Amino acid sequence: MQAISRRLGHRSPISSFKSIYPLSDHLYGADHPRYGSTLATRGVGHLIRKGTGGRSSVSGIVATVFGATGFLGRYVVQQLAKMGSQVLVPFRGSDDDPRHLKLMGDLGQIVPMKYNPRDENSIKAVMAKANVVINLIGRDYETRNYSFEELNHAMAGQLAMISKEHGGIMRFIQVSCLGASASSPSRLLRAKAAGEEAVLREMPEATVMKPAVMIGTEDRILNRWAHFTKKYSFLPLIGDGSTKIQPVYVVDIAAAIIAALKDDGTSMGKVYELGGPEIFTVHELAELMYDVIREWPRYVKVPFPIAKAFATPREILLNKVPFPLPNPKMFNLDEINSLTMDTVVSENALTFSDLGIVPHKLKGYPVEFLISYRKGGPQFGSTISERVSPDSFP
Repeated sequence: MQAISRRLGHRSPISSFKSIYPLSDHLYGADHPRYGSTLATRGVGHLIRKGTGGRSSVSGIVATVFGATGFLGRYVVQQLAKMGSQVLVPFRGSDDDPRHLKLMGDLGQIVPMKYNPRDENSIKAVMAKANVVINLIGRDYETRNYSFEELNHAMAGQLAMISKEHGGIMRFIQVSCLGASASSPSRLLRAKAAGEEAVLREMPEATVMKPAVMIGTEDRILNRWAHFTKKYSFLPLIGDGSTKIQPVYVVDIAAAIIAALKDDGTSMGKVYELGGPEIFTVHELAELMYDVIREWPRYVKVPFPIAKAFATPREILLNKVPFPLPNPKMFNLDEINSLTMDTVVSENALTFSDLGIVPHKLKGYPVEFLISYRKGGPQFGSTISERVSPDSFP
């Protein structure tokens, strides 16, 4: 103890502690030594790593993943945790919302943090220790509390601004939507385009990912169709089902985000359009769904004007009634508007190949989760041709 006291110059333990870990009443500041950036300004290749690269290793990445409790979020968190990263998970709902994510990493690597997305100090607190920020916030319908513009535009710009002020954020990845454009008939896609512009204005070195409609176990397209089909024995096709889309496996999108983090900075400041290897019409994708769940295809074609008439009352009443309205399922006005145009990857856009990834084809493993909708169990279904022989029973 005397030797330690001599080295510290007989200073008190508290003053010595403050010299090593400066304390501040503020959450962070770019000019504060506690949060000043000592990391490489490009890529994450120069971070100190320990271990062999598994969950119990240290990748050097401390990532704040906004929107981690959503569909894509669980796959991104899993990929980050798998390489030994620490993941800060901001959430605003119940404490149970991020519970499933904690199992994906080693002890203490997944850190849920409650926050208020409308409170700037709350956002700063969940980003204070991070060196990577990934924004997955988004929703395909409006609620009484959050509009498309606030959720997809204003919040994205705010996160980019705070990241810029932070001073230690090496990488910022903004996840948008394929087809996002200021001229889109969809308010969601217009808001996403405005969000991209706001992010790149604050942080020109940010990476923007624009995934097509994502397919996976928790998706909001094939699950919705299969559930509706099992309940009502038919599927409404908006328009005539000829709109072209380029659905992509959600695991491939998570892999693209991780690939961008692992590069030497070549993806910084670039926009990637991420669509699957095949282009489907809405009708063809519905046929794939029917084939997997083994039901006879039955469609009711709903012209766009009639579909919009079904969906419009909710939009009109949303902020006029003193109670929350049900979330739209099959007839979402903004989704109907987006289906009036094809949504495919542009000809000269940066894609999966530029990140060194080969995306999965949908037919096969990516849609096997639909087996749970088969009538009679996984081995059966309404269209199955095999019959159980009486001789097979004991």
